Amino acid sequence: MIEKVNPCHPDKIADRIAGAIVDLAYTKERDPKVAVEVLVGHGMCHIIAETSCNIKTDEVRPIVRRIAGDVDIDFVCVKQDIHLAANQVGKIRCGDNGIFKGVPLTKEQMKLSQIARSIFAKYPSDGKYILDGERLIICQSNANTSDIRAMYPYAEINPIGEWTGGTDVDTGATNRKLGSDMADSVTGGGLHGKDLSKADVSINIYAFLKAQETGKTIELCCAIGDEYVDGKPYEEIVEIARQYINAKGGFEKFAEWGLY
Repeated sequence: MIEKVNPCHPDKIADRIAGAIVDLAYTKERDPKVAVEVLVGHGMCHIIAETSCNIKTDEVRPIVRRIAGDVDIDFVCVKQDIHLAANQVGKIRCGDNGIFKGVPLTKEQMKLSQIARSIFAKYPSDGKYILDGERLIICQSNANTSDIRAMYPYAEINPIGEWTGGTDVDTGATNRKLGSDMADSVTGGGLHGKDLSKADVSINIYAFLKAQETGKTIELCCAIGDEYVDGKPYEEIVEIARQYINAKGGFEKFAEWGLY
């Protein structure tokens, strides 16, 4: 059983805004320290960024408008805590405590990911999809039920009728759809709105990739300041995650669908 939401779901809009701000930080520094939280809905977007960079409202406004449309923006940017900043001086170390799990994807999870993408390619608006064995539930906004039924005749489609969706219907918050992004690899740490020094980003990506490669579940933990995880220098794990994010097209693109 698995759920998948598409990039126009309100929670993914929040993730994408956060990811785009992290992308902005990486244009300013090679290894910025940044953590972004976004709450968006009903004409308002609240953003708090803790960062080593100087990020201005005028730089954030076009990002929000491009992703979320014409909404008002409340942006707060503060310096990273001095103790957290000191942890990264001179070397890339784990930026947080955490437990992490990588799990091989199932055929069901990969199938639903393909279904979600195929529907979104035709209907690029808010949508949510569930697959439980043979039961497929499709909730897709701004779409004719008959058109989707032609694509998936066995599915349960828009159970309460056709709908519009988006942030005028529901609010979105960063890292609220981790089940959609991580499948069975879900742990306590969120993937989005954080730089690569954060274990929630780099170790989650590393564990996921290792699980796909080995076909086995992997569980890891770290303490803030650790220089080695899974027998590897943390800096090496960060570089593996950097390559993965770059291959996706950046943090905003990564936020669209998550790890799969």
